[in-house]
Amino acid sequence: MSGSSFLRKMSLHKFRKSLSSPKLDSLNLTEAEKAPVRPDEPLTPPPETQTVLLLHAARQPYELTDDYPVPQLQDEHEVLVRTQAIGLNPIDWKAPDFNFAIPTLPYISGRELAGTVIQAPSSSSTRLQEKDRVLVISTDYRDLRKAAYQEYVVGLDYNTVRLPPSLSIEEGSTLGVAFVAAALALGVCAGLDFSHVLDGPDLYSLVRGLPAERISEDIRAECLDGIRSHERAQKGDWLAVWGGSSTSANLTIQLAKLAGLKTVAVVDKAKHGLRLANHKAIRTDLLVDSHDPERAAAIIKGNLKGKLRFGIDTRGRESATSLLQALSPDNLGGAGEQPLLKEGEAPPSPPSTPHDSTLLSAHLIGLTGLPKQTAPEGTVFHTVPIKLFHEVPAVGEALVSWLERLLKEGLVQPPEIIDVESGLGSINKALDRMRKGEISGGKLVVRV
Repeated sequence: MSGSSFLRKMSLHKFRKSLSSPKLDSLNLTEAEKAPVRPDEPLTPPPETQTVLLLHAARQPYELTDDYPVPQLQDEHEVLVRTQAIGLNPIDWKAPDFNFAIPTLPYISGRELAGTVIQAPSSSSTRLQEKDRVLVISTDYRDLRKAAYQEYVVGLDYNTVRLPPSLSIEEGSTLGVAFVAAALALGVCAGLDFSHVLDGPDLYSLVRGLPAERISEDIRAECLDGIRSHERAQKGDWLAVWGGSSTSANLTIQLAKLAGLKTVAVVDKAKHGLRLANHKAIRTDLLVDSHDPERAAAIIKGNLKGKLRFGIDTRGRESATSLLQALSPDNLGGAGEQPLLKEGEAPPSPPSTPHDSTLLSAHLIGLTGLPKQTAPEGTVFHTVPIKLFHEVPAVGEALVSWLERLLKEGLVQPPEIIDVESGLGSINKALDRMRKGEISGGKLVVRV
């Protein structure tokens, strides 16, 4: 069955958000806060100054600061957006607590927001117009103009997504960074081709078609040599996601399922098992409890019988080490529907050099960390080349235009909203809730 006919036959309601999670009506928002910006509402020119949230030193709270300059557009691909909702991410509290990813002080944090276009890009080819409701995905943490914790934000047109009318501003603010991380992990590190899903990108081919000098040196090896062409993930392959309740796992599972992969989620089943089992968009083929990591790895190996070559960890070094134990390298049955070796059948001799081999390596992708040990023979460790999104316009444009189509057709659902706080000044309290582990299985959103 072709990809297009598959999508036509797919019942749209299966992937539209039913909001089994708390609906906006239950989040105590006022009618004004829930109302979208009206197309006939006149735009107010941006002021010269704004209110921002500044970090002045590591291990300190962010400070609300008035009279901070509104960022200015600097080239034809930049857009100015009035912030209306901010999606909070774990790095927003981990960076100051552990003093990393803070290139300068004082610092403005925040990686994803939704709002209204105030100034459209001057590029004649842009998709964006003034008054568009958009999601801005800021992976370029070195440019403070693009940070979310301020009233006005600069975005790149190829990193900005138009929201369909079916999504609220709050919902739009929840899925940007997770979508980019999931798409790059699957498309670049695992080589999964999305071209049969609403004309999605074949990132593996796109990146390898770029001049090598267009790719930053620190991610070049991952992008160009991370996985061999015959090892690319194919429809029917298995993917395990450890930390399956996270937002990044949510989007990873959704995209993997749309592309035809079989999925395993490793989660705290007592907290998240019922929700994942009842959620059609993120329901996996196998759900494993994470309480005993060694047993979880054994359950995966026992059930999949050597068919697991791809693993994505969302939690950190320890869980990535556990996931490594569940992977099966050199699996002759991993590509599509090829059979496993039969009992008593001798495996082929090891190749003289890995790149001449037709055997299939296992691939472990760490979103927040990888095992301390060197990758064992037959296994490749990957880190997600996130800067491709903002450094290579062709990659950014391919991802945001695809996300627009997925959202419009209801094939990707935003993560569940756990709660909504109000005002930039509430962000410190909201991050404290995340530090304490009170926000799990969904997103905490701040309405500005």
